[in-house]
Amino acid sequence: MSARLRSAVQNGPALACRGLRVSIAGRLLVDRLDLTLDEGSMLGVLGQNGSGKTTTLHTLAGLHAPSAGRVELYGESVPDLTRRRVARRLGLMLQHQEDPFPSTVLETAMAGRHPHIDMWRWESQSDLETAIQALAEVGLDGLEDRVVDTLSGGERRRLSLATLLAQTPDIYLLDEPTNHLDPAYERKVMTRLRDLADAGRSVAASLHDVNLASRFCDRCLLLFGDGSWREGETQEVLTEETLSRLYGINMHRIEWKGESLFFAA
Repeated sequence: MSARLRSAVQNGPALACRGLRVSIAGRLLVDRLDLTLDEGSMLGVLGQNGSGKTTTLHTLAGLHAPSAGRVELYGESVPDLTRRRVARRLGLMLQHQEDPFPSTVLETAMAGRHPHIDMWRWESQSDLETAIQALAEVGLDGLEDRVVDTLSGGERRRLSLATLLAQTPDIYLLDEPTNHLDPAYERKVMTRLRDLADAGRSVAASLHDVNLASRFCDRCLLLFGDGSWREGETQEVLTEETLSRLYGINMHRIEWKGESLFFAA
């Protein structure tokens, strides 16, 4: 574990919320959520469309104000921190990425370095190398000069991940990171996130694929959309009963090559 991570751990868990109430447009989505995201853990956030996965991640990142409760980053209240200070420790991969201005793939990835660049300072060679390495990790090496709006949906999604990797935060929050990806890149992306957690980072990702959560996440947060939730170790919370309630459809589990696989029927 890096010295930066060791120092952070002494001040409290990487990310935590207590009594968190998440609402949007007058609708209560999550009520009294108590959650701790420790270093070295990977959390899967599951639920139906509209259950509050995105809004909850935005609330944890400090982009959406909770109706009640508190979010802490290494023991400090997130609203009390500057956005630059938060961005140096916590990164968020959005579900949808807008590109209002033309830019190249490399320029977009370099945006991930901005929280670490002081005012009036240009990007360094180290910043450039970090961004190039991040692009290579998601299979976009060789496309550095491509204009972003010429990318496919899957390539744009991988560029969003590369931008987050270039940011090098301690905490990774990702909203549907496998959206638009083919099975091969789904596996590569989830493996990379698991590697980050195993290296001491903290990862939380909203997912639609229960089997990805079952395979890669050590904990899961289930959001039922009516304020209720359940969180715990993956093997304990991902059951036929809880998933059937979560998705409103009968879910069944089979064991295959030592892994639990779920399917709707």
